[in-house]
Parts: sequence; C-alpha cells; structure tokens
Amino acid sequence: MDTITLWHITPWEFAALAAAAALVGFSKTAVSGANTVSLAIFAAVLPARGSTGVLLPLLMVGDVLAVLTYRRHAHWPTLWRLFPAVIAGVLAGTVFLMWAGDGAVRTSIGAILLLMAAVTVWRRRRATEEAPDEQGRRQAGRVKARSYGVLGGFTTMVANAGGPVMSMYLLSAGFRKLSFLGTSAWFFLIVNASKVPFSVGLGLIDGHTLLLDAALALFVIPGAYLGKIIADRINQRLFEQLVIAATVVGGVQLLLR
Repeated sequence: MDTITLWHITPWEFAALAAAAALVGFSKTAVSGANTVSLAIFAAVLPARGSTGVLLPLLMVGDVLAVLTYRRHAHWPTLWRLFPAVIAGVLAGTVFLMWAGDGAVRTSIGAILLLMAAVTVWRRRRATEEAPDEQGRRQAGRVKARSYGVLGGFTTMVANAGGPVMSMYLLSAGFRKLSFLGTSAWFFLIVNASKVPFSVGLGLIDGHTLLLDAALALFVIPGAYLGKIIADRINQRLFEQLVIAATVVGGVQLLLR
C-alpha cells in the first residue's frame, strides 16, 4: 500500500477529507447511509485500497458517539438475529475481494443499494394494501433478516458501505427513528470493531494512517453533534425519506464512478 501521511496531502485535499469526516459523524447520528458520499471522497483523495483503512477508525469514532447518544434505544433481538447472516456476508465479501477489481466492487455495491431502496419502497406500499397473518410475518421476517444481513456483511467488508443496506432493512422492518438509530449504532460499532484486526493484518491501518485519523477525528465530533440536533427536529416520515434518498444517491454515485 502507498504510504498515507498528513505530509502527502495538500490543504485542499485535507479540507475535503475533513468535510467527509464531518459527514461520517452526521450520518451516524442523523441520516444513516449519507456517509456513502464520504466513501467516494476518501477514495478520490487517497489511494482507493488504503482509503478503507483510514476511514474505518473514523467510522468507529462515529459509532461510539452514536452509541453514547442512542444506546438505550437499541433492539437487541434484531441484532442477534442479524449477526449470523452478517458473518456469512463478511466471508462472502472476503472471497469476492480475492478476484474482483475496483470497478466490479463499485458496480456490485451500487446495484445492491439501488435494488434495496426499490424493494423497501415497494414493500412499504404493499404493506398498506395487504395484512399477512402472524405466521407469514414471522417467516418473512426471518428471510428478510438473513438476506439483508448477508448483503450488509458483504458490503461493509468490501467497501465500508454496509450502512445503506442496513438502513433499508431497519426501515422495511418498521423501526421508528430512535430505535432505528440505536440499533444501527450498536450494530456498526460491533461489526466495525471486528474488522480492525483484518485491516491491520492487510497493512491498511498503521501508525501513519492513525496519525491522519487523529487529525480527522476532530471533525467527526461536530458532525455527530449537528446530526443529533437535526434528528431531534425531523419527523418520522421525513427521516425515512432522507434515508432512502441518501441510499439512492450513494448507489448512483458508485455506479457512475
């Protein structure tokens, strides 16, 4: 991996990374999925492969802030139901990275995000027209958790882009704003922490990248604070629309890069 340090970055590049870091914090406490823009900025400014190692600690800073803010609102049965499928997705993502190039990765994730957004909108409209029985809801819930869990694990492994997929799952499951944010916060803190040893082993995280992270982490905090203020002021319907819109924008962005 090309060495990534503060000294190889121009002031304009650092400003772009700082804005992306603030957006990471905002996405963790307000509109999950918005950090797909951060993924694109980091990949544009830094070497594509190395950018994932720089971004991961910043995502974890945002995860910690989100957990501190929404920790009481997590729905743990949902988390335990998701984790086995997520593990399978992470393993699938690892195998995929052994042969797929950057273009294939971006195209695959972009297509998945757009598909999930479309499926979520379709399911929500259909839910207003049909009322399945209790057994049907339980079976659909298990299938949904497995499918979204695998996709979430896959996308977070290959590009730190699991946020939009999990957003679509939580929205489709009918989570309200606070339980959505609390469950998402714990989910990604646990998943991202589990990825650290692999990133270190691959040389994606080292002393140089951590120094850059230390400088950029200062911008995650105000982004998270702004997100908390905005989340307190938007209603459920607008919150859901923003999450879906952020997912669509992220998917299109990945397809066009």
